[in-house]
Amino acid sequence: MHLSVPTTDAGAPQEEPALVTRGLTKRYRGGQLAVDGLDLSVPRGSVFGFLGPNGSGKTTTIRMLMGLIAPSAGAMRVLGQPMPRAARTVLPRVGALIEGPALYGFLSGWDNLVRFDSADPDADPGTRRERVGHALERVGLTSAAGKKARAYSLGMKQRLGLAAALLQPRELLVLDEPTNGLDPQGMREIRALVRELAADGTTVFLSSHLLDEIEHICTHAAVMARGRLVTQGTVADLAAGVHSHLVVGTPDPEDALRVLKEHGVLDLVAEGERVLGQLPGEDPPDLADLNAALVRAGVRVRAFGTERGSLEDAFVALTGEGFDVAG
Repeated sequence: MHLSVPTTDAGAPQEEPALVTRGLTKRYRGGQLAVDGLDLSVPRGSVFGFLGPNGSGKTTTIRMLMGLIAPSAGAMRVLGQPMPRAARTVLPRVGALIEGPALYGFLSGWDNLVRFDSADPDADPGTRRERVGHALERVGLTSAAGKKARAYSLGMKQRLGLAAALLQPRELLVLDEPTNGLDPQGMREIRALVRELAADGTTVFLSSHLLDEIEHICTHAAVMARGRLVTQGTVADLAAGVHSHLVVGTPDPEDALRVLKEHGVLDLVAEGERVLGQLPGEDPPDLADLNAALVRAGVRVRAFGTERGSLEDAFVALTGEGFDVAG
């Protein structure tokens, strides 16, 4: 299969996506279909969240994109070049952290990065010390640089793997579950680093099963389930596809449920002193009228408003399943 370069209406070539696949498929021996006909397009300069439960085909897709395993069918291009044919010219422009870093446990964090940098034929030995120090600083490991990698926690190992991916400037950064094992502070620091990289023009392709992570830092996202692409687009558009919830805070939830049901609110549920409902898509009641009806009925209203749909709501609506299910 051949992937053509997109053009504008005037016939001039457009900037090709950082990653693009058509019909990408991976079937393992025994018939297991891990990735099924994936059509993916990752805009340059985006922070792209690759979203799905554990087992949905995310890591298999990344391994194919990086030339680590061969696809069973389909085509793919990375940074405008066909993969895996152009791997030697493409991969030096890509930083990657896939399935956790492969570290030398008997070496210190500093010496691990020196070893990785030395393996790069394009790396200038004269500036190696500066590169390694800067990479460690960016991921918050300067104080642990002399510590043996085998003594690192899982989160520290993730940071060191990310530092290795950042030794050189990259056009594309591919991260597979980058916050795995990090505490909340570490997660915030990695999110800030991803935003910083994106602001500098790096395209970031970030695989995760954490919806909160994707919603906080990504501009675009794709949803995978059981090896298939469910949807892709901007994060705002994906979340906007889910209706907003009506939320009423009241110590009289049963009375609130009755009044709201009489006024056409759907899918009502009480959670303690919170009543949640769904406004109908056609001819929805006015929010001010709903609030007034509750007050007239003697319902004590402590809070009243709507909450926009989230990526979690979108995922459940699209797949019909909870997110913590291994597909």
